[in-house]
Amino acid sequence: MATLFYGMNVSLDGHVDHDAFAPGPGLFRHFIEQTAGLAGSLYGRGLYGIMRYWDEDRADWGPDERAFAAAWRAVPKWVASATLEEVGPNATLLGGDAVAAARRLKAERKGGIEVGGTVLARALGEAGLIDEIRLYLHPVVTGGGTPFFAGWSPQLRLLSHEEMPGGVVLLRYAPS
Repeated sequence: MATLFYGMNVSLDGHVDHDAFAPGPGLFRHFIEQTAGLAGSLYGRGLYGIMRYWDEDRADWGPDERAFAAAWRAVPKWVASATLEEVGPNATLLGGDAVAAARRLKAERKGGIEVGGTVLARALGEAGLIDEIRLYLHPVVTGGGTPFFAGWSPQLRLLSHEEMPGGVVLLRYAPS
């Protein structure tokens, strides 16, 4: 059985915003290693659209960007969307009930599957399918934006905390 974990970069005031802040080089290398070890990625439409940036190489990329792109492309991806008509390479569009699809993936696969996107995470969390929550807490205050939990209010139990490069703190929780 697979483990579903929801993790994103988060501001000190609890928001996710890829335009307001991004991981520095040390944390980015952590994400390269994490992505390379995934059994898959389960995305909502919005975050999948952002991550499509990694589908094609860009001339201005350095070695770390190329390594992340290679790892990301190699990982199977499933996209929960009622509006998308097609997805990119190594991705499968999940039609219908995202919760039922996630339940099937969890039962059929082994290893870690990351969940990306606040709306999808809320639906899967409320259904009891999220096994772990990873907040990469950045020393940034955005003053607004999309909340990490987006209406989902789980009771949590701290699994671990770790100081990461760039003043980021990784907080790992399990729903209790």
